[in-house]
Amino acid sequence: MFGIGGGEIVFIILVILMLFGSDKIPEIARTLGKIMAQLKNATNDIKSEIQKGVEANGLDTTIKDFKSDFTDIGASITKDIQEAKTKMEAQTQSAVEGVAQEVNELEGPVKRKS
Repeated sequence: MFGIGGGEIVFIILVILMLFGSDKIPEIARTLGKIMAQLKNATNDIKSEIQKGVEANGLDTTIKDFKSDFTDIGASITKDIQEAKTKMEAQTQSAVEGVAQEVNELEGPVKRKS
């Protein structure tokens, strides 16, 4: 949790107890809880307003169209790569067979040049 270990958390709690006292801590916790709830509600309101604006301007369909286009482009690229791979494998196999045939056609032992 936030890169803080158990011992560090205990130390922080002890410092808070010493600074504020045990009678103020519940009040502070309630206040922090209310603030967190208000922030969450404000965030949700902002998200809903943005979503309404996007839907009102028709941007949500544009985004969906872009996603569809990118998916199609990705599929096309994948297909092209697979075809290129198949052609390269065929050419490599043909070259290997050609070299093997030439090696088999050599007559007699291979002489080294001195």
